[in-house]
Amino acid sequence: MRLLYDRYIGYLTAVCSRYVVDSAAVKDILQDAFVKVFSKLDGFEYRGEGSLKAWMSRIVVNDSLKNLRGAGRLKYVDELPDTEGEGEIEGMPEVPVRELAEMIKSLPDGYRTVFNLFVFEKKSHREIAGLLGIKEDSSASQFFRARAMLAKKIKDYWKKQGYEQ
Repeated sequence: MRLLYDRYIGYLTAVCSRYVVDSAAVKDILQDAFVKVFSKLDGFEYRGEGSLKAWMSRIVVNDSLKNLRGAGRLKYVDELPDTEGEGEIEGMPEVPVRELAEMIKSLPDGYRTVFNLFVFEKKSHREIAGLLGIKEDSSASQFFRARAMLAKKIKDYWKKQGYEQ
C-alpha cells in the first residue's frame, strides 16, 4: 500500500489540484480516494500498462467533482459567448508550464472544471454534460469562456514579460 501511495501521490495530487484549488480540500479528497483505491483494489481489472494509473485518476477526478458540486461552487451559463479575436498569436513565446497551471487554477470553478475535463481528461461536451448534470451547450459555453479567459491571462503575462503582440 505504501509503495502504491508513494508511486502515485504526486501525479494524483496534480490531477486533483487541476479541479480543486484549496490545498486542505485536495488532501482530504486524496485521502478519501486512496481509501477507495485500497478498498476496491481487488475489483480492479488490469487492461495493460497505465490502466491502474488511469483507474486511480478517474477516482480522484470523480471525488474532486463531487467536492465541487457539494460546495455549490460550480456555476454554469447556457449561452455561447463571442469568440472574436481568439486564436494563436504567431511569434510569441510559450508560457512556462507552472505559470499556465496557475492561470488555469485561477479560473472560476465551473470554467476550470469543464476546461480540465475537456482538455486533460479528453471528455466530449456530451460526456461532460452527463458528468456534471448540465446541458451540452453549457459545457461548450464554459469551455469557450475558460479559453477566452486563459487567452487574456496569457496576453497579460506576455505584456508583463515585455512582449508585444
